[in-house]
Amino acid sequence: MAVHEVHTILPPEIGDASAWYGPDLKERSDWIEHLSETETAEVENAAQSLAKSSFDLTSIGSDDFPLPKLATRLRRLLEEVLGGRGFVLIKALPVQRWTSREAAIAFLGIGTHLGNLRMQNAEGHLLGHVKDLGRSSLDPNARIYQTRERQTHHTDSCDVVGLLCLRTARQGGLSSLVSSTTIFNEMRRRRPDLLRILLDPIETDRRGEVPEGGNPYFSIPVFNWHEGLLSAIYQRQYIESARRFPAVAPLSPVQIEALDLFDELANDPKLNLTMELQPGDIQLVHNHTILHDRTAFEDFVEPERKRHLLRLWMAPPNARPLPEVFAERFGSVIPGDRGGIALEGSRATILFDG
Repeated sequence: MAVHEVHTILPPEIGDASAWYGPDLKERSDWIEHLSETETAEVENAAQSLAKSSFDLTSIGSDDFPLPKLATRLRRLLEEVLGGRGFVLIKALPVQRWTSREAAIAFLGIGTHLGNLRMQNAEGHLLGHVKDLGRSSLDPNARIYQTRERQTHHTDSCDVVGLLCLRTARQGGLSSLVSSTTIFNEMRRRRPDLLRILLDPIETDRRGEVPEGGNPYFSIPVFNWHEGLLSAIYQRQYIESARRFPAVAPLSPVQIEALDLFDELANDPKLNLTMELQPGDIQLVHNHTILHDRTAFEDFVEPERKRHLLRLWMAPPNARPLPEVFAERFGSVIPGDRGGIALEGSRATILFDG
């Protein structure tokens, strides 16, 4: 049986803007931002200019993608993502009139104003393609975003994740967000004994993307209290699949009970917020305070109509401090230079039609 450290003093309940409840936000619209015609034109002009050039987009920076007016607004929105509510929905880029390359460049360019772009897999992709590749979560080397299955609430291995919707599914594929801060508060009130379990390190499967000399899993607590800030890291399926390794002990009954309560709270409509991303919408999420989910979906038969989102992993230079244990997954805890999947020999690359 696993041995758990006893945390006699729990971190305090958190009452800042990151501790929200979905039904409250559903009644408001301050988390939705509409781009003006001027801001949209800035993005379009910069994207089309780069699309016509031979510029190496793997080295793109904010200076290469000038946004005279929008850049200031993006900095303000990033502050809200990092230090406030933890997410924002930006509506809506005119992706229908752009080529797939122009849409991708537009998203990459916007991302450079939010943080340094990080590689998302062993192939070094800076631009992720979230679509059904016919894979299954039962494949220990598959990532769930490559399937049409429900993802369940989880965090990604970066400070901020951005999604740009290009096409929606025929049915399903809704986005759900929940505050990990609120989950912490609710567990603290209801079952502080189980909350203590989630302050202990727990093994999570790397799904075949193993750094040089590293284990095929990392071991970080679900909840991490550091310098007065609470940061979460979580993917239940990968916690369970890590048990396939001989060096990893089976989950103990009390660990299962704690994880089950965590999931129960994440799935509670009294806590989470569900939205449907439309073509051109950008969703920005702070992984340290928000978990995101996607419902299962049924897709169109025609390849050109299938559900397709683009994804960026970003490391803002003004991101929060993280405990040293995060370096096991993020490679570093230095703001602006952490997160992503960086393996020996990996080189940054961009696929425009992944």
